Amino acid sequence: MKTKDKPLSSTFFSHLRCSQCDRTYDPAKVQTVCGQCNKTLLAVYDLATAKRSLSTRQFSTREKSLWRYRELLPVFDDTSIVSLGEGWTPVLHAKTLGKELGLRHLFIKDESLNPTGSFKARGLCMAVSRSKELGIAEVAMPSAGNAGAALAAYAAKAGMKAHVFVPKDTPVINVRETRLYGAEVYMVDGVISDAGKKMNEMRQGKNWFDMSTMKEPYRLEGKKTLGYELAEQFDWKLPDVIVYPTGGGTGLIGMWKAFREMEELGWITGKKPRMVVVQSAGCAPIVKAFEDGRKASEFWNNSATLASGLRVPKAFADELILSAVYESGGTAVSVNDDELLADMKLVAREEGLLLCPEGAAAVSAVRHLLKRDFVQESETVVAFNTGSGYKYVEVLERLEK
Repeated sequence: MKTKDKPLSSTFFSHLRCSQCDRTYDPAKVQTVCGQCNKTLLAVYDLATAKRSLSTRQFSTREKSLWRYRELLPVFDDTSIVSLGEGWTPVLHAKTLGKELGLRHLFIKDESLNPTGSFKARGLCMAVSRSKELGIAEVAMPSAGNAGAALAAYAAKAGMKAHVFVPKDTPVINVRETRLYGAEVYMVDGVISDAGKKMNEMRQGKNWFDMSTMKEPYRLEGKKTLGYELAEQFDWKLPDVIVYPTGGGTGLIGMWKAFREMEELGWITGKKPRMVVVQSAGCAPIVKAFEDGRKASEFWNNSATLASGLRVPKAFADELILSAVYESGGTAVSVNDDELLADMKLVAREEGLLLCPEGAAAVSAVRHLLKRDFVQESETVVAFNTGSGYKYVEVLERLEK
């Protein structure tokens, strides 16, 4: 893959570091979590050297995908890149919706235009690319739907075998598309944590690499490009508030990592955005932990919501999610299903956007933030639509009643 200004053949990726104990790991070897404390590993880059050779001016001539930030991504060899054209999704000024809510500068980052129809393409293209580079042939993950579909698509492109474990009530479109890409799909009673348990049982004695959220280092690097894109799309001046639907939280953690990297590179200055976690009232472990002032969440029993991507009873990297919220001066908000259904309909009629339930939850959360005076009328707010509403046939049928 090439850009007009230079060949894309290098990366400043240097090593992996444990997010908890700072132990370092060799990226030339297959890595999962820290062997010492079982926490997430983070990709580290030689940003001092990168600062001397990279500038924001270079990106304007590059391809409109997340690979425009090639040197700050963890793939060493260009031939290992597995791409379907992911990233560089639009930031849309929601003028009509903003006027109704009382915000002059409300934007929606529309991730539904990614391959497989969701933001999951960002993380899985990176994880599969690195798996290919490391010689991994078979991969597995539990999924609420969209991640499994993305894994299946990129695994198909890479010539890998994928095993995807999903709850039995996963949206039917997700299940069908995952199978169509050639993945083996396993239907499991319960929620995503139950799917994860089943996967771990079945992969015993097999060479299935675990692609679970934040249990391998590279999905995060794909998701961090959300942060780089926002900075570039806002002319390297970040918005005041980011409102993010949060299940496993990889995107929120990734953006916060990107903002720190860009600070070190000298590409952004001043205050970083206040990060807002959005969850469902029927499954809100991060919100509860934030309200209690805790550093980690507790398992949420009997989780239930129409927004399947938010039905994560306990995120593996909950400490990193909460750390980003606290450090940014952000907050955490829960919304109920009636609210998000109403906002799916409202945004469709006022902005011509068919949000996924999780994206609609972010819009509902903006209402809460305004009522709390957490957001002011003059501030720039970006709410994330993480996937296409077209994939939620069951929810759309409810909206017609």
